[in-house]
Amino acid sequence: MTEPLVSVVVPMYNDRRTIDLCLESIRAQTYPNLEVIVVDDASTDGCAERAAAHPVRLVRAPENGGPGASRNLGVRASQGEIVFFLDADLTMHPEAVAQAVALFEENPAYGAVFGIPDKEPLFTETLVGQYRILQYYYWRKSAEGLVSGGFYALGAVRRAAFTDAGWFNPALRQTEEIDHAERMAARWPMLLSSRIRGQLSDESRMRPLLRKAFVRSRLRVPFYLDRGRAMQGMETGGRAAASALGGLAVAALPFAVLTPWAAAVFLAALAGTVLADLGQYRFVRRERGFAFLAFFTAAHLLVNTAVVGGLALGLAQYAVSGRFRRMYRLQAGAA
Repeated sequence: MTEPLVSVVVPMYNDRRTIDLCLESIRAQTYPNLEVIVVDDASTDGCAERAAAHPVRLVRAPENGGPGASRNLGVRASQGEIVFFLDADLTMHPEAVAQAVALFEENPAYGAVFGIPDKEPLFTETLVGQYRILQYYYWRKSAEGLVSGGFYALGAVRRAAFTDAGWFNPALRQTEEIDHAERMAARWPMLLSSRIRGQLSDESRMRPLLRKAFVRSRLRVPFYLDRGRAMQGMETGGRAAASALGGLAVAALPFAVLTPWAAAVFLAALAGTVLADLGQYRFVRRERGFAFLAFFTAAHLLVNTAVVGGLALGLAQYAVSGRFRRMYRLQAGAA
């Protein structure tokens, strides 16, 4: 039987630190029938020149358009029956593409199969980076199975399913994945599987991490309200409660030393946010012990507070801005 051509599409923007490792991991794949397209999104750090030294097709965007626009350019340049998306700050295990193809062969109805990066980071990370990698891993591992959200940093899509879903909306620079996956999930089941593995270099500083959590949370408000539900998989009711309670705990903390009532609210909210996602904290304790668990809990409280703040601003913006309410109703007609 002829092995289908797999097009590996790597969107890249200022990824000089990781692009060589990323492309070397593609070259090390056991699956033989590959083409590799790297899309440089108007980088300024010389990563395009590094990518050009590898056996890849390099597509240069005329201006910075964001990850959705870059992926669209990559798909346009590709020929494969299967498109495997890999972000430039990830590497994948040698069997990743072969496992994706095998999952499609075992489940012909699937439109996409997404992978889960390891709990071990690509590089030695700061404490914030370690928090992020473990949290990222646990949430995805606990959601393994059928999902409605897309994880295009590490995942494969049938070209037929991509065509049905349409292009990524380039106007959605932070939430293009959930929009595209929602359109795909309407017609094609999608799987999140630890059989597709990789390693990730994620955000290592707290301020950019909080900014990203705040912005993405705000931009998801019209998506959730239009559909009346969260995404299937990681976004559970317990985690929504954990975010709300985490925000309450941080808000009550400055007053906890002033009044017993505030102290009681802080302690109750802290206990509630941990209990609402208890499996996550047990996982971190097993992996790293109690000392790191204390740091992880504090970092996650801050991230939850950013999420709640983003949701609050998003709700206010939804109430007054028709354009904000309609942002996911505009389909991406052109790449």
